[in-house]
Amino acid sequence: MKKQNKKKARSSDQMRPEYDFSKGVRGKHAERYAAGSNVVVLAPDVASQFQTADDVNETLRAVAKLVERRRKRQTA
Repeated sequence: MKKQNKKKARSSDQMRPEYDFSKGVRGKHAERYAAGSNVVVLAPDVASQFQTADDVNETLRAVAKLVERRRKRQTA
């Protein structure tokens, strides 16, 4: 039978000394991050049609152009 190493169990409410967040600021970058990001969750069947975010953006730009052309025709 192998010998098992018995290490002292750490209490889950104590943090290691090398993790010092005493000078941290909560939400320091949250506003800037939220302003620059739009997250859209695609349905799995739709997501499977695109390999990258650039593919999705390219397709949406093409659709947006078609919609804009159609609006211009309807108002003219």
